[in-house]
Amino acid sequence: MGSFLITKRANGEFQFVLKAGNGQVILASEGYTTKAACENGIESVRKNSQEDARFDRLVSKNGKPYFNLKATNGQIIGNSEMYESEAARENGIESVKKNAPDATVKEEL
Repeated sequence: MGSFLITKRANGEFQFVLKAGNGQVILASEGYTTKAACENGIESVRKNSQEDARFDRLVSKNGKPYFNLKATNGQIIGNSEMYESEAARENGIESVKKNAPDATVKEEL
């Protein structure tokens, strides 16, 4: 089962990552000024991860596939690591879809 982990950055901002059951990070958030905003971001991931259209499939300048997850307003709520192939990116997206809805929330603040 997946989990969200909320942490605090050196600059005081909060961020979360979504980890798959094996502990691998599959989605990372932007920085949030408050913990409440960070928790809202997690809820947005839970909701938006179930719609394939919310995933932007992209390729970096060095040719590595990755994805962004966007909210209904178009704001990016999470991004992936860089993958070695488009197939690996698709597996990452499927992992977010599978893990996000029921993922537990943990904190390391």
